[in-house]
Amino acid sequence: MQSPADILKGIWTSAGGDAAALDRVRLTGTEPQIPSSFRVAVAGQTTIAAAGLAAAEIRRLRGGETQDVSVDMRHAVAECRSERYLRVDDKPPPPAWDAIAGVYRTGDGRFVRCHTNFPHHRDAVCEVLGCEAEREKVQAALMQWRGEDFETAAYAAGGVVALMRSYDEWSALPQARALGQLPLVSIERIGEAPPKPWPKGDRPLSGLRVLDLSRVIAGPVAGRTLAAHGADVLLVSGPELPAIPWLSIDTGRGKLTTFIELKSEAGRKQLRELLKDADIFSQGYRPRALAALGFAPEDAAQINPGIVYVTLSAYGHAGPWAERRGFDSLVQTTTGFNHAEGQASGIDTPKELPAQILDHATGYLMAFGAMMARARQAREGGSWHVRVSLAQTGRWLWNLGRLDGGLNTPDLTGEAVHAAFIESMPSGFGTLKAVRHSAVLSKTPAQWSRPAMPLGSHPAQWPARS
Repeated sequence: MQSPADILKGIWTSAGGDAAALDRVRLTGTEPQIPSSFRVAVAGQTTIAAAGLAAAEIRRLRGGETQDVSVDMRHAVAECRSERYLRVDDKPPPPAWDAIAGVYRTGDGRFVRCHTNFPHHRDAVCEVLGCEAEREKVQAALMQWRGEDFETAAYAAGGVVALMRSYDEWSALPQARALGQLPLVSIERIGEAPPKPWPKGDRPLSGLRVLDLSRVIAGPVAGRTLAAHGADVLLVSGPELPAIPWLSIDTGRGKLTTFIELKSEAGRKQLRELLKDADIFSQGYRPRALAALGFAPEDAAQINPGIVYVTLSAYGHAGPWAERRGFDSLVQTTTGFNHAEGQASGIDTPKELPAQILDHATGYLMAFGAMMARARQAREGGSWHVRVSLAQTGRWLWNLGRLDGGLNTPDLTGEAVHAAFIESMPSGFGTLKAVRHSAVLSKTPAQWSRPAMPLGSHPAQWPARS
């Protein structure tokens, strides 16, 4: 079984990182840290370390001194569940799931998972089933369906659901085979541009401007990570877009936040103006949604030659499911994790991983890819496209191997996490107690210099560069 150092080396060198830089990384802690048969804690630790090392390397490239990077495994896995440990004025999070979200049996004896946290996704499920949004009624309606037929029909109606598959069933699908041809993080040159000089500043990403068009966890975690190393991150949302407030607070640390109505020409003009002065454009919209509005990667490279464009998808950018929407819990279900965890714990029903690790690890890989591409831009010029997906991160996690008896590990309680890894900070919501960043850089410590604020709190403009 690969060591954490070897796993990190694989991530780092696959994206063109200099192997010599790995000598400055210290990974502490042993697995397992939380109850799972998968290497969840190592996945968190190594993806966070990759992003931290990229930040340290950029600081060196900008004329700063070399520095050490250390990541503790327990701290990392706590950060990969940061939404659980957040407190606002000492209040814990509300229930994470909508009333009808979760797992159901279907008429052919299979299991499906419905994700209904956004109202339009809940409405789509109820419309397909012809029932009200009540758990018992949804279950009764699903007994009239074959699982795979319901999955297909719900997607066609604009919903997001997943049939529970075994790993072997998933591996036999064309989509799994398509992922097998892709790297963990894809970094491709998509246009010509001269190298952009680094702006002034004493933190790794000082003066770098990041447009963050993402929601829920993975994309927002990427933006939060870039902000932790000094980037100016502007989260662009819309007043009509549904959001999950608790997640917006947790991942909003360090960011500016503005509303732009992209369905209007005036709003698209605003975004184009912001894009002209951005270094990184990071987005997690459903596939092709932004392209339809004039913000495909190629469009962005024309508006701003030299841009680093980062795309997050659920199932990857190749294969028949490339346009399929999805969330961490659904990708876990459909790619074999819920089936395998259930089997490992001796039950015949789905069992979730003990963290939204596909989301969090993918978020750190997004930030890592964005930084590696920006470093290449400064060196070689060009416009760049970085692509990651939840399913590809899942494929990587699966291939790290399994932990015998890992499910017997005691869980990390809130008290233990709070004592060790929590910092207190003001915000636009009250006093936050939240997990601080687990990548410790010896010369430029990570910090969020802006408080989390309600969505839309700031004007649609960049702050002046120092």
